[in-house]
Amino acid sequence: MIAIERENPMLKNVLPKDYGRPAYEHVRFGELIDLIAGIPLIDPEHRSKDLLGRVYEYFLGQFASAEGKKGGQFYTPRCVVETLVRMLTPYRGRVYDPCCGSGGMFVQSEGFVEAHGGRRDDISIFGQESNMTTWRLAKMNLAIRGIEANLGKEPADSFTRDQHRDLKADFVLANPPFNMKEWWQESLASDVRWKFGTPSAGNANYAWIQHIIHHLAPTGTAGFVLANGSLSSNQSGEGEIRRRILEADLVDCVVALPDKLFYSTQIPACLWFIARDKQNRRLRDRRGEVLFIDARKLGPMIDRRHRELSEADLERIAGTYHAWRGDEGAGAYEDVPGFCRAATLAEVAAQGFVLTPGRFVGAAPVEDDGEGFEATMA
Repeated sequence: MIAIERENPMLKNVLPKDYGRPAYEHVRFGELIDLIAGIPLIDPEHRSKDLLGRVYEYFLGQFASAEGKKGGQFYTPRCVVETLVRMLTPYRGRVYDPCCGSGGMFVQSEGFVEAHGGRRDDISIFGQESNMTTWRLAKMNLAIRGIEANLGKEPADSFTRDQHRDLKADFVLANPPFNMKEWWQESLASDVRWKFGTPSAGNANYAWIQHIIHHLAPTGTAGFVLANGSLSSNQSGEGEIRRRILEADLVDCVVALPDKLFYSTQIPACLWFIARDKQNRRLRDRRGEVLFIDARKLGPMIDRRHRELSEADLERIAGTYHAWRGDEGAGAYEDVPGFCRAATLAEVAAQGFVLTPGRFVGAAPVEDDGEGFEATMA
């Protein structure tokens, strides 16, 4: 462990060094080391240059599944991360995650850049994590893949000890804790980040949203996961904050996710996309509009308790977003009843500034099976 830290400065004082404790079975450790030593670090069929990283991520996922709610604090399902990354396309610039968990957002961002012919050097990574164990997991997860990242000098709370106070990121990807209750401190009362209103002391959802907006560069975009309640809540001034954010034309897209995607919670979740660059899009001006995507019916079950978005699902969601934005090569955008719709801010205002996609996309057309109503009813 000391030798690894010496060769990897970013891991200094991070790795555990207590394997000599009597409580551990030394024979077991010997068997484990022999097992790992037999793993070829380069895939002989060249399917992946990141075999050890894939193994590590697999065990993170398995542990999150076994631990339930506790494990979910550091693991975001791969398909959710993949959705965010494909929609934001972080090719180059500064990538930031204010609650980075085990670093999955960064790994996927780097993988996306490489898969599309870019270079790792084209992006700079910044993150923060409050839990000591999770912060160490993130450092190891990134080091295994040779990814350089600034995760702050120490584990710290993003609200009270912002490790990147002056950062303005080109991309923000995040999965903040859902409906976090114990976060408020009096020192936050007049914080510069609360541009759209002071968030509820009993729920951090709108604190995370405003923290993310605060750290966005003038042409930056953000994608993050939140509980569905954030789309419609009017408690403690949250509806008023949402109205102001919408009137500032910062909300780009909202995606309703299917259930059973997360290991840690059964709370229905959604994706928010915030953009400061609407006026800079050359191909299509989407100022004054919000794209709504209802993906609740997507994603096959992979076991009795968990669902996963398929490759086709990912392509459909990301492709719809890029077509609506007018991105090059994305094709033409069309509203699809029951799945997606571009709504004006006036239409959103008419719905009381509630952002639930189901209110806007309508119902999918029902196919006529040729059978009369009486026969169907019988």
